[in-house]
Amino acid sequence: MSHPAVLDIDTPALLIDLDIVEKNLEAMQTKADSLNVALRPHIKAHKIPELALIQIQKGAQGVTASKVTEAEKMADAGIKDIFIANQIITEPKLKRLMALTNRINISVGVDSVAGAEILSQVAMNAGMQTEYLIEIDSGLNRCGVPPGEPAIELFKSIRQLPGIRFKGIFTHAGQVYGQQSLKDVIAVSQLESEAMAATASLFKDLKICPEVVSVGSTPTMRVWKGSAGVSEIRPGNYIFLDAIQIALGVAAPEECALTILTTVTSRPERQRAVIDAGSKVFALDKGAHGNELIKGFGLVLGRNITLERLSEEHGILILGLNEKLTIGETLRIIPNHACTAINLFEKAYGIRQGCVETELHIAARGMVR
Repeated sequence: MSHPAVLDIDTPALLIDLDIVEKNLEAMQTKADSLNVALRPHIKAHKIPELALIQIQKGAQGVTASKVTEAEKMADAGIKDIFIANQIITEPKLKRLMALTNRINISVGVDSVAGAEILSQVAMNAGMQTEYLIEIDSGLNRCGVPPGEPAIELFKSIRQLPGIRFKGIFTHAGQVYGQQSLKDVIAVSQLESEAMAATASLFKDLKICPEVVSVGSTPTMRVWKGSAGVSEIRPGNYIFLDAIQIALGVAAPEECALTILTTVTSRPERQRAVIDAGSKVFALDKGAHGNELIKGFGLVLGRNITLERLSEEHGILILGLNEKLTIGETLRIIPNHACTAINLFEKAYGIRQGCVETELHIAARGMVR
């Protein structure tokens, strides 16, 4: 049976190069195995159960999710071990969390006494025991308690609460996305692991050994060389990579598996062209934490062309010297941020060597609760 050619797809379309995906997955799994740590990839990067199952088949311990609804989609696909790297507070979410606890091995993040008490009460009322990890703020200044003694004090304050069980500590050094050089990325990666290893060691005084000491972001894990105090890594975007990862120096364009296929629809001026993909396709994203290294809203493959600005349905291109484009011509563009782009589509085309092999439903798209 012949497969349709990529160029026969109507645009804009989301393309996933399956050969590159497999290389990226195998490289990270090999790193985790060689450094004797568990790999628990974050599925918010792709939101596709079929890809999560491939990650598990290649050796991942389980997966990470951001939201209960994401975890539900992964559980429905047969994944049995999920960590929700977030604080679950509202009653509707907690009820669904308890239902998941009946089905799979699930754990959640905690960073306050108040949050732990809410989780404890709901779990106790449901006759459940929910595992939790204390979130450590290793420099992002988002959620989490500072490393060291504050984490120990939080643990002491909540260790006797019924219905919940301490599993470990985790962090996300998301400040790495604001760095300006590969050297800076390496420094953040080292700091992330050092802060977690030092915090974990303090539990020894309480005769407690955290089962899990978890770190992770794609940039920090791409340069990571291991740490004696870390037992788990949680990169997500490593499956695809994107223009932000290229700008940070941790990826090359040929390692990027996700691209947007788009068509030139207008040529108002010699240096200006317009495509049929705007902010509803690429998202207005130059890095979640801002990065001056990002130029435009995506990397146009093989061309000296800048995707300079976006409106909702249009992308405005600026052509470099000697570049020519004709109306009806197609381009493939690596988005700045693969995770936000994929959440804007209902399906992706899995491709190999220029042909469409499969269509992938983005089942966890829009799962924000």
